[in-house]
Amino acid sequence: MCRNIRVLHNFQPSTTSDEVQAAALQYVRKVSGMTKPSKANEAAFQRAVDDIAHATEHLLADLVTTAPPKDRETEAAKRRARSAARFDRVA
Repeated sequence: MCRNIRVLHNFQPSTTSDEVQAAALQYVRKVSGMTKPSKANEAAFQRAVDDIAHATEHLLADLVTTAPPKDRETEAAKRRARSAARFDRVA
């Protein structure tokens, strides 16, 4: 799947609507194969983003876990370290 879509469940502070919207946009871009739809497809594209964001918010609200919430900064540092290792850079 697209590397730009991040895990949104079980974070402290909680996932924001903007993060959900961005993930939905990335998903629709990936599935449709277009980053910016034509005028003819713009309404369908935006409707898909909105529908996926809505479903994602419901999913995140309904998920249950006993694991402690993950810290955003710690997870971001792990992503940066993996990226540095993958591209042979110093973190």
